[in-house]
Amino acid sequence: MLGGLLLLFAREGERKGSGGIRAFALAVSLVTFALSAVMYMGFRPGFADMQFVEEAAWIPRFGISYKVGVDGISLLLVMLTTILTPVAILFSFEDVRKKTRLYYMSLLFLETGMLGVFFALDFFLFYVFWEGMLIPMYLIIGVWGGGRRIYAAVKFFLYTMAGSVLMLVAIIWLYFTSGVGTFDILAHFREPVDAALQPWLFAAFAISFAIKVPIFPFHTWLPDAHVEAPTAGSVILAGVLLKMGTYGFMRLAMPLFPTAAREFAFLIICLALVGIIYGALMAMVQTDVKKLVAYSSVSHLGFVMLGLFSFNLLGASGSVIQMVNHGISSGALFLIVGFIYSRRHTRQIEEFGGLLRVMPVFSTFFIITALSSIGLPGLNGFVGEFTILLGAFERNAWFAVIAATGVVLSAVYMLWMLQRVLFGEVSVRANLGLADMNRREWLVMLPMVALMFWIGLYPKPLFNRIEPSAKAWLTQVNRRVLRVEKAPERKLQKSALAYVQRVEVK
Repeated sequence: MLGGLLLLFAREGERKGSGGIRAFALAVSLVTFALSAVMYMGFRPGFADMQFVEEAAWIPRFGISYKVGVDGISLLLVMLTTILTPVAILFSFEDVRKKTRLYYMSLLFLETGMLGVFFALDFFLFYVFWEGMLIPMYLIIGVWGGGRRIYAAVKFFLYTMAGSVLMLVAIIWLYFTSGVGTFDILAHFREPVDAALQPWLFAAFAISFAIKVPIFPFHTWLPDAHVEAPTAGSVILAGVLLKMGTYGFMRLAMPLFPTAAREFAFLIICLALVGIIYGALMAMVQTDVKKLVAYSSVSHLGFVMLGLFSFNLLGASGSVIQMVNHGISSGALFLIVGFIYSRRHTRQIEEFGGLLRVMPVFSTFFIITALSSIGLPGLNGFVGEFTILLGAFERNAWFAVIAATGVVLSAVYMLWMLQRVLFGEVSVRANLGLADMNRREWLVMLPMVALMFWIGLYPKPLFNRIEPSAKAWLTQVNRRVLRVEKAPERKLQKSALAYVQRVEVK
């Protein structure tokens, strides 16, 4: 956030000034990554509790505090955010030429919002960061997007805002009826919610998060947003923003309302399975490479939801790994699409063919990334999907069978795309003179591919950090919730009394 604010004083308009803005934004994002790497190294893998917790009173009259911390679940998403942001900024050096100061401010503020969501341990703080990322993403799509950018940006804004309003109402209702008298998330975990209220509150949170994931049928904003967003915007959108929805389910909706989560589990699993198959089938018929990758996200994130609502350790651990893996693989795919679009200014599959002959390095990166998305053993995508399938099989064998069909379909549409874009003869003369990847593009792709192989071949360090927190999470969501004897009115009175007492102390 500080880096974004400092850009307010940067000069813009001259080539040298714009170069300084780009370099400054990249430096800020790299410093943020370095700090998160220090946190990763200092994290104690064997502990399930929140670590690096910081708390300060913010609005004590209402029980609102600045409280942040990480566990094994949020830690990996923090790392994903701080890796993808400098990658997106570096790609944008040659991709964004107008209003560079506002653009890089938007990216840095967007990173602030995303990190805030993963760090927040206070409902009010969580909501502020959740809404805070909306404006910069709206600007990134609406100002630097394609021909239908305004339509896509407004659609993204309205969908997200509609869900956010429901979540805000649920947070306020929970505050006044729980008897906790604070917005502290961990304090609410310790206070069971009346079983009669749980379905309504869970539904409000779930719709908000389902729009963000997005779960079928709340997905219709995503293809438009991806197609119209600039490449860096698509990288961040697919890589991190969508994970805020799945993280919201895991961090808030399911542990706060475990009884309702179990009641809705079958419905959500069915929607996840429909999304897996539907997303894959829609990807198969796309002629635009970027839209194909967008629909593949609907399919892959269905696996995450399937794992979460399997309510077992394999499913939960696999879901967290899959969040990270999808962020890496889909982000890299959008970068690949951006590389070829910057040369040919088209994303239509029929406009390519035989690129392996013309751009061998580009094609190699493309093949590795596509195989990662498919879930080839030895690459990162396999680890998450295989673990989720094991968890789904433990819940119900048919769930695993249907989801496995989605894996097969993903191989079909990805290999079909590779065949038409990379192999065969060079069918379009304009492709004969295409230059292969330059140094900047190498720098953008190398860390992504390195992560694909590292996680695929040696996922143990990630599982060591995830599993203790996943076990604690399962304890929370699987606990028996006794119906609270007191009526909601009594709880409202209790919360009001706590509020009055705080005011009197002041």
